[in-house]
Amino acid sequence: MNALAYDGTAVVGRHLRRIAHAPAITVMTQTMPVVFLLFFGYVFGSAVAMPGADYRAFLVPGLLVATAANGVMTGMFTAAQDSHRGVMDRFRTLPMSRAAVPLGQAVADLLTAAVGMVPLMLVGLAMGWRIEGGPLRAAGAFGLLLLFRFATTWVGILLGLASRSEEAAGQLGSATFMLPLLSNAYIPTEGMPGWLRTVAEWNPISAVTTAVRDLFGNAPVPADAAWPVAHPVAGAVAWSLVLLALAAPAAVRRYARPEG
Repeated sequence: MNALAYDGTAVVGRHLRRIAHAPAITVMTQTMPVVFLLFFGYVFGSAVAMPGADYRAFLVPGLLVATAANGVMTGMFTAAQDSHRGVMDRFRTLPMSRAAVPLGQAVADLLTAAVGMVPLMLVGLAMGWRIEGGPLRAAGAFGLLLLFRFATTWVGILLGLASRSEEAAGQLGSATFMLPLLSNAYIPTEGMPGWLRTVAEWNPISAVTTAVRDLFGNAPVPADAAWPVAHPVAGAVAWSLVLLALAAPAAVRRYARPEG
């Protein structure tokens, strides 16, 4: 455990220095939610009817969760880049914990994402969004966002290590942009066709978004939704833990045995 902590901390430092020297991807992934907030909030905000809620207050939690879900894209691209440029091979020759390399990447991404959510929240506050649920519930919402980001990053790391090339990882990572669109991050699911509503409400993003909205006090929990959305906090935690349980061990095994 001490070796894992020591080696993992070293890898975290390496990734943070890397981000500082090449911030383009981080800037892009963190500024896009702000652009979306301004675009959707002002262009569509007056046209979207939200019973009992303001659309911008409804939108900000959805964009925070979409930012957390971007862990798939950033984790995939970074892992694929290190894998196909020989960095992972050099790490494997060192006497260090096999879990330290993917864990260090995931922790560094989590720290970066936590800082990157601040501009989005500040812009949201300037547009009228408020935290209505009290400090403890707000802390729970932030905790869920970070847990979900950590889980999605592990999914991205696994996919990046399994990718055939950097280009393939980049294309697949860009496709994850569609995931929030198939959820309740931007619009309610009540008006969707039945089959599409079922797909959207079983999307992990929908459970996390509903939980964050509920904890922030921005929108009520739908009563007639699928189980993960009707019980959003339990659904959000369950989805995050399932993703972690599946992706983290598989990513560590893939890193240790790349030929597998």
